[in-house]
Amino acid sequence: MRRPIAVLTGDIVGSTSLTKGDLSAIYAALQTAGDAIGTWSTIQHSTLFSRHRGDGWQMYLHSPQQTLRAAMVIQAHVRSVAKPFATRISIATGLGVAPDQPDLNLQTGPVYAQSGRGLDQMAPDQRLVWASTDNIAAVTRLADHISQQWTAAQAQTAAALLIPNAPTQAVAAQALGISRQAVGQAAAAAGVPALLDALQITEDAQP
Repeated sequence: MRRPIAVLTGDIVGSTSLTKGDLSAIYAALQTAGDAIGTWSTIQHSTLFSRHRGDGWQMYLHSPQQTLRAAMVIQAHVRSVAKPFATRISIATGLGVAPDQPDLNLQTGPVYAQSGRGLDQMAPDQRLVWASTDNIAAVTRLADHISQQWTAAQAQTAAALLIPNAPTQAVAAQALGISRQAVGQAAAAAGVPALLDALQITEDAQP
């Protein structure tokens, strides 16, 4: 049965200049992000992740409402490995069917195609794009600009605080093994308070 879904298609920036160890670390961060996003829903297999097209990857989300938040968390996990590391992400939402097996390379449909085209059409300076002309595309462009400025430490803090029902800064500081002051400073520098507001507004506005 067709229902609203989201597909994120991405690739690793500058993959040809990275070592096998670097690529392994980035894909591990992507998998960790996917596993974390999967806990946002009680639905089994609500999030699926597959490597795709050599240095690429895809992620399926059962519920598209929190897709931009998911993309930001993915960026945060990748950037937290090291600042030079980055992935491009093209987001598409629409009506589709839930995958009947975990390998997204075998999936087809308009949402997958739109997400792939969005990645192919991204400008050189973009790392995150909403592959449609919806108003949320404008928010995505600004979120992309903010996330590209993150240091590894800021990205680590963003990964902890941008999730739904995020912990307090004190709890996040304990989990990260740093001071609450350090978390507060990193969150402010990373634009986390403004991003949280923007994400909540866009999510509330979606049907």
